[in-house]
Amino acid sequence: MLVEAAWHYRHRSRVDQRLVRRRQGQSPEVVAVAVKAQHRLTKRFWRLRERKHMNKAVTAVARELSGFIWAALNVVAQTREV
Repeated sequence: MLVEAAWHYRHRSRVDQRLVRRRQGQSPEVVAVAVKAQHRLTKRFWRLRERKHMNKAVTAVARELSGFIWAALNVVAQTREV
């Protein structure tokens, strides 16, 4: 699933109305991590794509995406501990 999700980072990062509605009610910290991930992974994909095969670039982005998911889950866990 991470690789499938990583394929979407070849498109420009933007926020449309569906995404705004989906983010309503979410923790601002989690949304901040998501925005950071979206921008960083899109940029990372295109930098890797310049010198690597498309599939290798996608796999590398999927690996980095797992790190952002881990960070978002840690933010949620820390806010629930308080």
